Amino acid sequence: MLKNYFIVAFRQFSKQKMYSFIKIGGFALSIAACMLITLYIRDELSYDKSYPDGNRIFRVIEDYNDNGKIESGADWPAPMAKAMKADFPEVEKSGRLMPHELFYCAGSNEVRRSDEVQNTYEEGFSFADQEMLDILKIPMVYGDRSKALAEPKSMVISKRIADKYFAHENPMGKILVLNNDKTREYKIGGVMQGFPSNSHIHYDFLLSLTDYQLWNDEQTNWMASNYYTYVMLKPGVNVQQLQDKMRLILTKYYLPIMRASGDVEADKLLQNAKFELQPVRDIHLKSYDIEDDLRHGDIRFIWLFGAIACFILIIACINFINLATAKSSNRAKEVGLRKVVGSLRVSLIQQFLTESVLLSAFSFLLGLLIAWISLPYFNAMAAKSLYIPWSQWWIYPILAGSTLIVGILAGLYPSFYLSAFKPISVLKGQVSRGARNSVLRNGLVIFQFATSIILIISTFIIYSQTKYILNKKVGYDKDHVILIQGTNTLGDEATNFKNELSKLPQIKDVTISDFLPISGTKRNGNTFWKSGKTREESGIFAQSWTVDEDYIKTLGIKLVEGRNFSSQIKSDSLAVIINQTMAKKMNLNNPVGKKITNRWADFTIVGVIEDFNFQSLHDQIGSMCFHLGVSNSIISARIKAGDVNNTIASITSVWKKFSPSQPIRYTFLDESFARMHEDVSRMGKIFSSFATLSIIIACLGLFALSAFMAEQRTKEIGIRKVLGATVSGITTMLSKDFLKLVFISIAIASPIAWWAMNKWLQDFAYRITISWEIFLYAGMLVLLVAMITISFQSIKAALMNPVKNLRAE
Repeated sequence: MLKNYFIVAFRQFSKQKMYSFIKIGGFALSIAACMLITLYIRDELSYDKSYPDGNRIFRVIEDYNDNGKIESGADWPAPMAKAMKADFPEVEKSGRLMPHELFYCAGSNEVRRSDEVQNTYEEGFSFADQEMLDILKIPMVYGDRSKALAEPKSMVISKRIADKYFAHENPMGKILVLNNDKTREYKIGGVMQGFPSNSHIHYDFLLSLTDYQLWNDEQTNWMASNYYTYVMLKPGVNVQQLQDKMRLILTKYYLPIMRASGDVEADKLLQNAKFELQPVRDIHLKSYDIEDDLRHGDIRFIWLFGAIACFILIIACINFINLATAKSSNRAKEVGLRKVVGSLRVSLIQQFLTESVLLSAFSFLLGLLIAWISLPYFNAMAAKSLYIPWSQWWIYPILAGSTLIVGILAGLYPSFYLSAFKPISVLKGQVSRGARNSVLRNGLVIFQFATSIILIISTFIIYSQTKYILNKKVGYDKDHVILIQGTNTLGDEATNFKNELSKLPQIKDVTISDFLPISGTKRNGNTFWKSGKTREESGIFAQSWTVDEDYIKTLGIKLVEGRNFSSQIKSDSLAVIINQTMAKKMNLNNPVGKKITNRWADFTIVGVIEDFNFQSLHDQIGSMCFHLGVSNSIISARIKAGDVNNTIASITSVWKKFSPSQPIRYTFLDESFARMHEDVSRMGKIFSSFATLSIIIACLGLFALSAFMAEQRTKEIGIRKVLGATVSGITTMLSKDFLKLVFISIAIASPIAWWAMNKWLQDFAYRITISWEIFLYAGMLVLLVAMITISFQSIKAALMNPVKNLRAE
């Protein structure tokens, strides 16, 4: 019986080559898209699953309710980890990571062996407690994990780094020098296997925190937060109860210090702050609203991409259902005759489901091929390294099961629909020829195009927002600024290097500072008060950046009040320049000459700069405070427009005089700004790809339906032509019903797309206004594509010779 089902199925495929091609092609494209999205989602969901005791590992975070706005952060003071272990018996181990670029040697460094002179730029440095190795149970290649970071100035490196610097050697006890600094010679205490790519912790160098402090008494200071704190709980601990108990941290450590200093925020902190333990497996996808410096995903996008995959697959299934029901009359006599000779309805259902599953199987094979071919492009677009796990046994049962499920679901309704025909009605010719005005079929077409239109409108809005971000005036001039990196290895010669650069005719201005308005550079936050008001007023949190006297001019920031810094004025060592937002938040109407404090020192405001976007455009402009000093890992130079290659060659020539053993590294400020927002442009590319795919699949179905409808009305068209109907009139007649469905789709999709994208735009402090033109352009595009699709068959039918059509009559 099964063999007979297959024979009949193949006969049907060969008789209806075009319709079979459209069914298989649409299915294959949708399966390829689903496969790629599934690989993406699987990778995102796999983060931080490799730790042996992952279900007991948590990151400590704080939520603060600031007048209804929840602000969450992951940075804690140095003694927090020890307090967690000492005060809560539920905590088995606690440890810290400190990867912030602000602090010397964290983030990135120039690295060399102690017996070599050539420096190599490396990223992925973080300070870490010995306890972090124990909490994460990191596999070791060399060394004892239990004491690999126990010694001061020791480091653990990944196997990749060990192979790079100590090929075919045991690196234990060897020395790596950071930034040509003899005081930063680190002895290798262990080699770890390396963090997997699907870990939110991704460092190649872990630097020991043993006997380390950022400044005197920093390790006991509760008022400076710079460390991520992790805990491993004992088995069976009730996490919620522990979170409630953690308020002890406030009352035991924070509040006594704040009240002793007269801080008016003490009581507010007690009322509005709460502690949470974030499971390590949630950090990657559920930290989009937590302030940290880590790269992570967003669970909302996982749901979104999952929905897109489902909708694309549904669109392809709709093609199958529509074509199967539309061509019902072609199978009606077959059904009638088979029932007359004794076939049961269940046998007919099995026959039609067999055809559906076979189509699904062919589609899966083709879809897998398309996914495999498209994977490099998708990886580049999504910034991933995804692969199809052919070597894993579980993929084959999943593919087989998916083939069966998709085939059955797509074929279920057509099977029951076709097998329900009554033989008497069929043989009397009383079966409708394709149910020209099927409400279900029209509804499914509307769903297809509405889904496609939502994706198209979303793509237009994402691209508009991306363009807006990249072209918005951000308060500084990001064009023609070259950033020379790794200049901290020059030591005291950095200033001389700057002076030599300024002599080049192609250079306009030069500044030394690694605090820049792009990601990956230093950040430092302090709380400021008006001098003498620390016991009376709430402080204002502001970024506190170290810059030199040429910073404002080089970056093209506008000074609106007062003056710039001057190295000739000694008192400028305690001078600051603030932005307009900070002046407003501190209620300083005439700020120049006023004094402010951060509790460590009093500063005199000598100038006010115009607000500029120093963070991503996701964020509002915050308070900013410049102070004079040297932070020298980056030197920025504004170059003249013209021959950029010649300018770079001149800069390189000067660099080689100062650092012959270190290759020059540079980038451009505008490129770094664009990279800071590449997540938006990446999302736009993904949406445009899937929007294109969905409209192609929908149009394949529309093409087949229009061809079938033209076929069904062949004799009607012949009669109309004999009676004088024009080609344009017949084309309009055949097209208008489909175009009505597209118009309805636009009407349904537009408000849904507006709602969804308006919600997405809320994540940006600076965003476009969604204009009606976007919906107009999207509607016109879909109408144009639909008209081209329909018109091909309509015009073909209208041009046919009526004599041929009516010969049988």
